[in-house]
Order: sequence, then structure tokens, then C-alpha cells
Amino acid sequence: MIYFDTSFLVPLFLPEATSRRVQQVIGQHQPEELVTSHWTRVEFSSMLAREVRAGGLTEQAARDADVQFEVTLAQSFTIVLPDGRDFDLCKSYIQRFETALRAPDALHLAIPANRRAETLYTLDKKLIGAGRLLGLPMSLAVRNRA
Repeated sequence: MIYFDTSFLVPLFLPEATSRRVQQVIGQHQPEELVTSHWTRVEFSSMLAREVRAGGLTEQAARDADVQFEVTLAQSFTIVLPDGRDFDLCKSYIQRFETALRAPDALHLAIPANRRAETLYTLDKKLIGAGRLLGLPMSLAVRNRA
């Protein structure tokens, strides 16, 4: 199981400097290995709404990106539903004060940790640091060179 957080998936649907490399990384894995969560779906929609409010995306572009996102997840990813164990572990991660984790990121760590993910891909360097402090298999496979 390879878990992908929201930050890693966004460049698949919105052009960014890392888009091509993110596509390559995901393409290196079999669809049955690709996992994300319903939490990622919520965060993706939240990011799109924030971009619309800030003027970075039109409402139609946001809707189109969301449809593409949902179709891709349905076709190529296993989507896991966070459960009580995930929220309990999330809480314990937040209580590790040296990680400086906030709830959304702690949940992104707890979900794959409870499922013994082989790797957690993210573009969030703070999340990488926190995950490594917790002994999780983090990967920053894409670096933004722009």
C-alpha cells in the first residue's frame, strides 16, 4: 500500500512545477497499490474552494478539476474511510508536541500508519519532518526546482 496525501495529488489536476514528476511517480506503481482517503477528497475540495475565493480559479475550472479528481480516484485508487483508530492515533500524534502537527496533517499520518503503508508520499516538507520524527515511511520523491 502506497498512501498519497492531498499535496501530492493536487499537481495531477492543477498545473504546477511538480506536475510532470508527480505523474511519473504515480505511474511507477500499480493501481492496486495506490491509496488515499476520504479525508483527501475533503481537503482537495477545500483547496479548490480557497482558490476560487482567492481568484486563482474560476468556479467552472474548480468544478472541472474536482470531477477529474473524483474520476481518477474512482478508477485508480483505493479510498479508505478514516475510523476511530485513525482518530485515536491522530490525537496521540498531536500530543507529540515536537512534531508541531495540526489535526489535518496528523490524520494524514494516522490513516496510512494504521494500515501499515509501505510509503506515504507528500509534497509537504513539514509533514515529512513530523512523519520521520514518528518513524513513519515518508517520501518526498518530488522536489520543486522552480
